[in-house]
Amino acid sequence: MLSEKLQKLLNDQINYEYYSAYTYLAMSAYADSNEFPGIANFFMIQAQEEMEHAKRIYTYMLSKGGDIELEAIEKPKKEYKDVFEIFDEGLSHEQEVTRRIYHIADVALEEKEHATMSFIKWFIDEQVEEEESFSLLVKKAKRALDNPAALYLLDDELASRTLHPAAK
Repeated sequence: MLSEKLQKLLNDQINYEYYSAYTYLAMSAYADSNEFPGIANFFMIQAQEEMEHAKRIYTYMLSKGGDIELEAIEKPKKEYKDVFEIFDEGLSHEQEVTRRIYHIADVALEEKEHATMSFIKWFIDEQVEEEESFSLLVKKAKRALDNPAALYLLDDELASRTLHPAAK
């Protein structure tokens, strides 16, 4: 059985993953409304991944006899200065997710909750990939900001992204 503290942290993370999905949907809508379908696709896939992450934690909690407590989802930001800002804010958002995941890992370690330590390792590894991906996109978007041709090439590149469900 999970401690109350771990249940709270995991429930908070489920809710934050749904908020992440909502945030990325808003970013996708911004890109679509500014005629960047590839960038919109990137963020739509990102939103779908966050929903999968929430479901993964949800399923884990149930397997450990935890109580699921869903909260209201905060309204995401709607307006952005440019596509660079959405990637930059995406990176900051992923850094916050990493901080939260590390905190869950720290508590699991402190409580010697080995199953949760094993479970959360997948998320730690995932966050390395997420931050690396967003860091690269921030650099590309910054370079493309004053170069419309480069911006459209980035948009074309991101149009090919597809959802790859994570291995269990």
